[in-house]
Amino acid sequence: MPAPPTTPDDLSQAGTVYAEVIVPLAVKDTYSFAVPEELVGGVKRGLRVEVQFGKNKHYTGIIDRLHAQRPDHQVKEILSVIDVEPSVTEKQLQLWRWMADYYVCNIGEVMTAGLPSHLKLTSETIVTLGPLFSEDATELDDEEYMIVEALTIQQELSLKNIQDILQRKVILPVIRRLIDRRVILLQENLVERYKAKKIACVRLTEQFTPEETWNDAFELVSRSEKQTEVLLEYVQLFRTIPFVRRADLTKRTGNSSSVINQMVKKGVFELYEQEISRISAAESIQDGNHPLSPQQTSALSEIRDAHAANKPVLLHGVTGSGKTRVYVELIKETLDRGQQMLYLLPEIALTSQIVKRIQQVLGDKVVVYHSRLSSMERVEIWQAVLRGEKSIIGARSAVFLPFKDLGLVVVDEEHDPSFKQQEPNPRYNGRDVAVFLAHLHGAKTILGTATPSLESWENTTRGKYRLVSMPERFGGIQLPKMLVANARETNEKGVAHPFFTPTLLTEIKATLARGEQVILFQNRRGFAPTYFCPTCDLTVQCVNCDVSLTYHRYRDQLRCHCCGYSRSKPDSCPACNSVGMKLSGTGTEKIEDELKIFLPEARIARMDLDTTRGKEALGKLIGRFEAGELDILVGTQMVTKGLDFERVGLVGIINADQILHYPDFRADERAYHLMTQVAGRAGRRHRRGKVIIQAMDLQHVILKNVVGGEWKEFIDREQTNRREAAFPPYVKMMHLQLRHPQRGRTEEAAKLLHSWLAPVLGGMITAPFEPSVARLRTYYLQDMVVRVQPIPSEVKRVKGILRKAIAHLNVAPKLTGVRVVLDVDPY
Repeated sequence: MPAPPTTPDDLSQAGTVYAEVIVPLAVKDTYSFAVPEELVGGVKRGLRVEVQFGKNKHYTGIIDRLHAQRPDHQVKEILSVIDVEPSVTEKQLQLWRWMADYYVCNIGEVMTAGLPSHLKLTSETIVTLGPLFSEDATELDDEEYMIVEALTIQQELSLKNIQDILQRKVILPVIRRLIDRRVILLQENLVERYKAKKIACVRLTEQFTPEETWNDAFELVSRSEKQTEVLLEYVQLFRTIPFVRRADLTKRTGNSSSVINQMVKKGVFELYEQEISRISAAESIQDGNHPLSPQQTSALSEIRDAHAANKPVLLHGVTGSGKTRVYVELIKETLDRGQQMLYLLPEIALTSQIVKRIQQVLGDKVVVYHSRLSSMERVEIWQAVLRGEKSIIGARSAVFLPFKDLGLVVVDEEHDPSFKQQEPNPRYNGRDVAVFLAHLHGAKTILGTATPSLESWENTTRGKYRLVSMPERFGGIQLPKMLVANARETNEKGVAHPFFTPTLLTEIKATLARGEQVILFQNRRGFAPTYFCPTCDLTVQCVNCDVSLTYHRYRDQLRCHCCGYSRSKPDSCPACNSVGMKLSGTGTEKIEDELKIFLPEARIARMDLDTTRGKEALGKLIGRFEAGELDILVGTQMVTKGLDFERVGLVGIINADQILHYPDFRADERAYHLMTQVAGRAGRRHRRGKVIIQAMDLQHVILKNVVGGEWKEFIDREQTNRREAAFPPYVKMMHLQLRHPQRGRTEEAAKLLHSWLAPVLGGMITAPFEPSVARLRTYYLQDMVVRVQPIPSEVKRVKGILRKAIAHLNVAPKLTGVRVVLDVDPY
């Protein structure tokens, strides 16, 4: 039997060539288009093409497959071929297909998530003139000139407008030429980009730079004892370090910045900004030239052995153990072989701090990729990766890049929930996709963390992963001393403060007296989470969601943390009109305010979503804390994300009970991870740190495990509990959520869907139930949970059943407006 045709030439000999095209829409699978005869020689898998979808809309699609079998329906023709060479690789298409199948979504949704917007133009796309546009039009052809001329009159045009101007449907090739030459750009909002960290420094003016002129400088400040003291300190520091920070001068001499400003006016000093790494000098040396510790050498040997056996590695190393140096050694080996590397991190905050650490050693071979880059920057990185020129440090979206020869995948902080995409489809876990991506490329894989996820730990138990341990901190520094303080503890007057125990306050004062810094963790932002009426117990709630509004003092507003709705505080109760409404509960803003009362001299700042929204706000805040310009940092989960501060001597967890008693089967695991990670910020350099955990439930077993460093006891118990209760990783979990603006419609749809699924799935599916937040962003919610034995054939069967049932519900009479969300591995 002859082999089927596989190339465009073979296919053309068999008759009309058809292409299965992926379009960036939430539609079923691919769509068939005929390839015009004149384009047959230029089409291949992975090329971008222009297609008409619907009556008038044009989209950029990706060719998934070419064939000669005529579809049993009328097909349209491909309008144009945009690429000369594929923008999407064979392995990417395999990854997209796997994600669509595994996460039960459409491949068009995966394309939308994975492809930069500049590579998927649509007829609604808006273009503007770019930075390289000039009045010289000699290099433009007639069509390009017509577009540019129109943009000089109108500041922006849609692709539909451009179709009308050129009076032709096929325009994407000319648009692509203009974009590639930067003559036009896609319209987009300015986004925060990765910025090098800069600190305020002091140096002598040019007049006093030569050492023989220093006596003249001292003569100039001789009438001021403070200025003389500052100049003496500057000279001492100048002889030992490459640049002198302004903050170090003020701190070491005890003088204010005004003294330095007076010396600037006299022409002795000048101020400037110095670009530095976001890590301390000690860590820089360790990452670059410092000899490996015996523990690091042993870990590298074990990792290489595992990789030789084609086993992914789980690197379990305590905070501060030097895992990053191990990664760097493996990355250098990969790049020396001429291969590419992907270093995945959970959040951009962590990415921005660690990127310098890697690039300091590896140079410009490694670039950072994340969602805050502009579309043009993402396209440039995309093309460089496609050519095999660059390796990547990035957040979860970096898994979509077109690696040419991927040799190593590193997933740092693999336990972090931020790797999970919540909205919209595909609801993927970046860690799991990265492991599959490595499998596709035959690349080595290493997952690193101080607190492994139960899923990854179970994979080591089953022999799927190889476990490598680093139980000691680098340099022999001890792990922090940890103790639990009774949140009901009273002061000498017998009064219990609602936020700070006497133990914590005493330790904060002692830490600051030693010249060290403090981090306080409170996992709730805002000033107070509840505003209520003590007369009738009414709580002011969001108009769109079933949640209470949180009071933010800096804006003097009540705000919803789910949908963003805000309003002013009512002076009287909306229900009973009584005055005297009260705030209840504690957020980071309130902790900051109370601290300023107890410690008026301390320099205090907050790290939460409210204080880090602005451009470069997070980087500046981290820089100030690192430079010693702040004494106390109050933060939410952001302070647990792998940040490395040299001077932190104390970490305080304000309310552990809030973390411990969350209604979720992962609550114990998340609590252990969170408390251990935040505790790891203490004492990472020159002396042992201390951690104080405030709690009321002093006998909680998780507190015992965290304080005692009892990882094995914790994980053994958690494995037993999950196995007995049939929770992941011992079953495969899928979460169904139905959403509609009318409660009755949501409940009706949930009952109907359950009536179809229950006879087929039996005890695998729960009855519909309202989640704890029953209305979100004006939509009423109904949930169902499916738990399946982790047998691949059974999981595949159940996913197929769910997909068909959802498709039927989408066309059910009167229920077409109900949205069904299916989340695979919702954790």
